[in-house]
Amino acid sequence: MKKEDFRWKVALFDLDGVVFDTEPQYSVFWGGECRHYHPEQPGLEHIIKGQTLTQIFDRYFNDVVEEQPTIVERLNAFEAQMHYDYITGFEAFIKDIREQGVKTAVVTSSNQEKMNSVYRQRPEFKTLFDAVLTSEDFDESKPSPDCYLKGAARFDATPDECIVFEDSFNGLKSGRAAGMFVVGLSTTNAEEEIASLSDVVIKDYLRFEI
Repeated sequence: MKKEDFRWKVALFDLDGVVFDTEPQYSVFWGGECRHYHPEQPGLEHIIKGQTLTQIFDRYFNDVVEEQPTIVERLNAFEAQMHYDYITGFEAFIKDIREQGVKTAVVTSSNQEKMNSVYRQRPEFKTLFDAVLTSEDFDESKPSPDCYLKGAARFDATPDECIVFEDSFNGLKSGRAAGMFVVGLSTTNAEEEIASLSDVVIKDYLRFEI
């Protein structure tokens, strides 16, 4: 690919299900929590996919507020020992676009403690991105466009100069609301479920170019 072929100035990536293939592991964690606190709602762990921790607590665990700090402790411990395996083709893809001058950033609802776990397991991670924006950087959670607009502002880019990579419904809506080109990854939800919220859908980064 040649630099003049690129339309985008900035590529903005969600983390789980977009950079890392971690969603199956989160299904295991939240499956245990949901069965413990809400056995009357089988499959709840699949409903909460793609939501922030605050959204999950507010919508599904507001009846056990006193237990929320304990759940956070268990989640932090779980994330510290998770496997952070890249989505197929991701490393080659991001290195390619960076060589062509595209700026890259992670825009995630994960907190800094989670990212510290990522950095310990993947010391090369920071070399793949020009910026990493976490939940501490945003005033509003996805599906608000706030996080992606802040990502664009980090590089003095306009929305039409940015391409977003997302897998969750809220994330896809966030990228759309920001007025950016949205690539949906069918790693968490089926292609037909996210197609209407995406400009293009891919299952991984093999043979994908921008």
